[in-house]
Amino acid sequence: MSELPPPLLRISDYAGWHARQRPDAVALKLDDRAWTYAKLAAEVDRLACALLAAGIGKGDRVATLQPPHPAYLVDFLATASIGAIWVGLNPRYRLEELLHVLTDAEPAILLARRHIGDRCYDAELTALAAACPSLERIILHDSADGPAETQPMSAFLQSGDGVGQDVLDAARAGCDDRDPCLIVYTSGSTGAPKGALLHHAGLTRFSLAQNLLWPLSSLRVINYFPINHVGSVVDCSLPCLVAGGTTIFMEKFDPAECLRLMARERVTLWGSVPSTFPMILDLPDFADHDLSAVELIVWGGAAMGEDVIARLAALGPALATNYGMTETTSAIAAIAPTRDLERLANSVGPAFPGVEIRLCGADDMPVAQGEVGEVQARSALNFLGYWRRPEATAEAFTDDGYFRTGDLAVRRPDGCYRIVGRIKEMYKSGGYNVYPREVEAVLESHPAVEAAAVVVVPDPIWQEVGIAFVEIGTPVDPADLHAWCRARLANYKLPKRIEIERALPLLPIGKIDKAALRRRLG
Repeated sequence: MSELPPPLLRISDYAGWHARQRPDAVALKLDDRAWTYAKLAAEVDRLACALLAAGIGKGDRVATLQPPHPAYLVDFLATASIGAIWVGLNPRYRLEELLHVLTDAEPAILLARRHIGDRCYDAELTALAAACPSLERIILHDSADGPAETQPMSAFLQSGDGVGQDVLDAARAGCDDRDPCLIVYTSGSTGAPKGALLHHAGLTRFSLAQNLLWPLSSLRVINYFPINHVGSVVDCSLPCLVAGGTTIFMEKFDPAECLRLMARERVTLWGSVPSTFPMILDLPDFADHDLSAVELIVWGGAAMGEDVIARLAALGPALATNYGMTETTSAIAAIAPTRDLERLANSVGPAFPGVEIRLCGADDMPVAQGEVGEVQARSALNFLGYWRRPEATAEAFTDDGYFRTGDLAVRRPDGCYRIVGRIKEMYKSGGYNVYPREVEAVLESHPAVEAAAVVVVPDPIWQEVGIAFVEIGTPVDPADLHAWCRARLANYKLPKRIEIERALPLLPIGKIDKAALRRRLG
C-alpha cells in the first residue's frame, strides 16, 4: 500500500488533502462516470458554500435521501466539513420510517432524489415538507421540476457562489475532531430507532486503523450498501477516501453485475455481508471472470458459513472479518488477513487496535476466562451518545465508560472472541439489524391483530429471518398482513412467514412465551 496520509482534524479534510497530492487520481466511479479527487474536493467545497448561504451552521442537521451514489458522499463531506451533522436515509424506507427519522433529527435541509429505481418520491417529499416543521428546504439532485416544495440542486449551488473562501475556511476552523458529524439510526429493544452520534475523530481513527490492519497495494472497492447503514459510510466509503483509493458505486446490488464490475474495475478488496457471497459464487459464469486483482476478501455484519469460507479460500486471496456496531464506529474486534479457516469460522478475532474489550456478567463484573459474558467495549472511537436521549445513552455505558453491546461471547485461549448469542432480541438478516419489537408494533397496528411476536430462525441465505405469530380478534388473511407490513417497513425487516394464532402462549408474568413459539418451529 502507498504511504497513508497523516491523521487530519476532520474526516472531511481528506478530500482536499488527496486533491492537493493526487488531483487526477480517481476517487469515485458510477457506471462510466468518474470523479477525480480534484473534482470531488471542488464539489464538496461548492455544496458547503451553498449550505452556509442557506444558514446551515455548526450542529445543524442535513439529511440525504439517495441510493449508493457519489453524490451521497459529497453531501456528507460538505455537511461535516462546516461542523454540521449529516443523516442518511434509506430509499427503501416507507413514509412512516422517513417521518420518524426526520422528526427526530430535525434537519433544516433534505438533499434528495425524486426518482430512485422505479419509485417516485413526490408524495413522500410533499408529506415530509408538511409534517416536519424543521425542514426549510428540499433540494433535488435529479430534477428541476419536482413538487412545489422542492428546489433543483443547480439553483441551490448557485446561491452559494457568493460565499467567499474566507467564510468557508472560518466555518471549518470552528469544527474540532470530537465534534459530531454523523447520525446513524439504529433500533433499540423498544423498536423505536435511535440516532447514534458519531464524531470526526472516531471516523478518522477507525479508517486509518482499518487500512493499516488490512493493507493493500491500492484500495479499490465496490459500495452497494444503503447510505443510512454504517457499512456504507464507515466500513466502506471513508476508509477508501482516507487511503486515497477508488470507490465504485452500485445503486442497486445485482450479483451478476457486481461480479462484472469486480473484474472490469480490478477491485482489490471484495468486502460485503455474508449473504451476498454465495449469490456471486453460484453464478454459472463465475469462473469466466478475472478476479486476479482481488488481494483480500472481507465479510462483516454476521457469521459466515464454513463451506462458503472454504470456497473463498480456494480462490487464493487472504481472508478477514470484523465485528463491530454503529455505536463503536464499527470497531470492536477484527482478524488481520489470514488463511486460518478455523479462526475465521469460529471467531471474530482479537480486539480492534485501540479498543479494550471485556466480557461481563449482569453485574458488569468480568467473567472468568472461558466463560460466557456480555461484550463490553471501550475506546476513543465510541459514539458520543444517542441523539437527544440522555437516559438511553447513560444505560448504554458502564460507570467506567464501556459500551454495553448486548452480545454474548467467549474469549478463546488465543485471544480471539467467539460470539455465542445476544442478550437483546435483535437479529441480523443479510447483515442488517432487525428488531422484533419494531416489526411487532407494525403488525399490532393492524385492526385485526391483538398481539404479535416475532421469533428468529436460521436461514441459509440471509443468516437469520423472523417468523411472526399473531393473535387476531377478527379473521384476516396472512397475505393482507404481509401487505400491511410491506407498506410500512423496509423489505429486509419483513417477516418471512406469518402464522395466525387463536391465542399466543403466555408466561406466568403475562409476557408472550417466545421460547414456546420457537419450540413450535422445531
